[in-house]
Amino acid sequence: MAAAMARALVVGAGPAGIAAAGVLVRAGADVTLVDENPRPGGQIHRRPADGLRIDMRRLLSRSLEAYDAFHAKADALCEAVDYRPSTLVWSARDGEAHLASDSRSVSLGYDALVLATGAVDRVAPVAGWTLPGVFSLGGAQVLLKGQGCLIGSRTVFCGASPLLYLAALQYARMGGDVAAIIDEAPFSAKIRALPQMASEPGTLLEGLRYMRALARRGVRIVHGASVASFTGEDRVEGVEIVRRDGTRETIACDSVAYGHGLKPESQLAELAGGGLRYDPDVRLHLPETDEDGRLLPGVYACGDGAMVGGAVAAEISGRLAGAAAARDLGLLPDADAGRASLARRLGRLRRFQRGLAIAFPWRRHFASSLDNGVILCRCENVTVGEVRASLSRPFGAGDVNRVKADTRCGMGRCQGRFCGPAFVEIVAAAGGSDARPGRLRSQPPVKPLPVAAGSAP
Repeated sequence: MAAAMARALVVGAGPAGIAAAGVLVRAGADVTLVDENPRPGGQIHRRPADGLRIDMRRLLSRSLEAYDAFHAKADALCEAVDYRPSTLVWSARDGEAHLASDSRSVSLGYDALVLATGAVDRVAPVAGWTLPGVFSLGGAQVLLKGQGCLIGSRTVFCGASPLLYLAALQYARMGGDVAAIIDEAPFSAKIRALPQMASEPGTLLEGLRYMRALARRGVRIVHGASVASFTGEDRVEGVEIVRRDGTRETIACDSVAYGHGLKPESQLAELAGGGLRYDPDVRLHLPETDEDGRLLPGVYACGDGAMVGGAVAAEISGRLAGAAAARDLGLLPDADAGRASLARRLGRLRRFQRGLAIAFPWRRHFASSLDNGVILCRCENVTVGEVRASLSRPFGAGDVNRVKADTRCGMGRCQGRFCGPAFVEIVAAAGGSDARPGRLRSQPPVKPLPVAAGSAP
């Protein structure tokens, strides 16, 4: 195969996708870079909407330099590749990807497919989580970074995620009133995680700086209390919490940012033919790759779409995946002097991420205590009770995909992205407290398509 004819398709223009595409371009591949967003950056480096001015120095503070450096590199790269923004890759298999943009669907061949699909919020449902004014942590950040909007005038940040502190601090910097941070993880969990998180002392120190900055602003931080419900009639008016000693309190607010970390967007990896492995530390099924991101011959996964790890880990894994693809295409020699040092750094970042899983554990035990009336699937309005009733029928037999077919839980617009993590835990809880959760099988298209896209040439 001639080097100039090697076709590489990179999906995602965040830190991982830009890094992978950059390596492939320099190696001489014909690169197509596809991204759902209108401009590169992913979530971490999201740009404001066109024509909107936001004081990014005030918002990002010490992170501004990394933000500017990323966009300078991304803008130059997008000029050197076939860059297709606002475009969805809705399926890919056997050297052919299917894309949709502007109500048109096209097919695109590839010799190498690099999936840098990012991650989505992981949320545990509670009573009232569908009230207007309740946002995911990621959704709250999208509005702030992309539109310069606060989600309310008095906001509670709650859940179990390191993003609680960053998101709350960014809101405070931009003039938001942070009513409280409710960190469901006990402080003792963070102490237990220190040996793993010490693998990346700079990243650990940055997290401590967030906490200190919030404390200096007088923001109340509650550790180890559980969110019992979001209260209100027509919209959220408060967050009811239960402390470890059983006492309850309702904190008044008009908006909530809620989340339990992130989960990889692994649907395309599965549809492309890749395997998924269960990771007990995070209780998720992740793309099964080698150290360089190889998922199967000609297909690679990197960044948060392979394993959540943040911007630096995403950029490094993108470079490794891009180099692996270039070597497999015959564009680079097998020997790579820089690979070993990149792999070591990525290993330290992965160890740090394992520490975060200890410091901010997934709220897995909620599944057995949720009231039957709580809505589980927001898209299809399916309750927890309906899922449990399906499990009691013979054909349910504890299989999450059979329950999905029976109840339509996970069949809506988000395709199980938001209800899925809780759905599989509820099904697993029916088999015993230590049962391993199953997974929802991915189906094409990975996101809904307009009818016109299916009929376009």
